[in-house]
Amino acid sequence: MSATVTPVRFQLPEVPEDQARAGYYALLARLYYAGPDAPLLESIARPDEIAAGGEASALASAWNALSAAARAMDAEAACLEYDEVFVGTGKAEVTPYATFYLAETGREKILVRLKNDLAAMGLARTDRSREPEDHVAGLFEVMRHLISQGSEDAALQKQRDFFGRYVGPFFPVFCVAISKSDKSNFYKYVAGFSRAFLLVETEVLKVF
Repeated sequence: MSATVTPVRFQLPEVPEDQARAGYYALLARLYYAGPDAPLLESIARPDEIAAGGEASALASAWNALSAAARAMDAEAACLEYDEVFVGTGKAEVTPYATFYLAETGREKILVRLKNDLAAMGLARTDRSREPEDHVAGLFEVMRHLISQGSEDAALQKQRDFFGRYVGPFFPVFCVAISKSDKSNFYKYVAGFSRAFLLVETEVLKVF
């Protein structure tokens, strides 16, 4: 989809807050779309810090752990790990499709609803895309796109609605599944940062 399945090139986000939020979604979209290349690992490994304090302290700790893991990780090994965890042969260790976690039955209905919601926002999967709309990378890229639309009430309501329907309900189980996988080494730190960031997002979107 034009705004969801080809994540933007990640750069460590700076203030203001919305720019930081969009940057973290872009990073997670990229990491869950494919294994990281060497430049991406180098970007994550740089000794940048997230301001700690309150709820952000867990996020800062998770970022520091991910950064340290990136410094110790080889790009080829990280890409192989991605394939083993999220692609596999026959059946993936961890499925990256949100509808798997959103309902035991009726996943097709959820996917149809997602497609309709995306269409209402002017988004659609491109012909060259190899993943369906509920791929986690696509959902994170939609959140990045929605944040980029501004912070007026209507824009924030779209963020809240999309997060509440498609991101908030699935990410805790998804992150736990990655952490429990015997094949997860670097990606358990990606999952740790994902969970910490999305927990902060859950609270942020409540008070916007």
